Amino acid sequence: MHSETIVVYMGSELTKKRCVPCEGGVHPLKKEEFQRYLSSLKGGWEHIGEKKIRKEFTFSDFNDAMRFVNKVADLAEEEGHHPDIYIFYNRVTVELYTHSIDGLSENDFIMAAKIDELE
Repeated sequence: MHSETIVVYMGSELTKKRCVPCEGGVHPLKKEEFQRYLSSLKGGWEHIGEKKIRKEFTFSDFNDAMRFVNKVADLAEEEGHHPDIYIFYNRVTVELYTHSIDGLSENDFIMAAKIDELE
C-alpha cells in the first residue's frame, strides 16, 4: 500500500535500499509518485507512459558496453529485480518496470539509482 504522502529520496538514498520481492497485489505508483522518484535520479531516465522507465547509455565500444551489461546483470541478480536490456553495439538501453504489477514500484527506482552508480 502507498501512503498519501511520499518522501522524496535522492538517488544516493535509493542506493542504500534493497529491492523487496513483489508478488503482485500492490498497486503501481501513480504518476505524481513516480515523477518524484524520477526527479531524484541522475539525468537521462525517462518514463514510458506510466508503466516503465528507460535510459540509454553510450560507451566507447562494444566491449565496454558488454562490461556494463554484465555489471547490470550481476546487480539484478543481487537485488532480485531484472530489467529489460537492449544492446546496440556501443549503446545499451535499460528499461525497468515491475512485471508482477505491470507498472512502476519503488524497486524500479532503487535499481535505476544503483545502475547509475555502475557507470
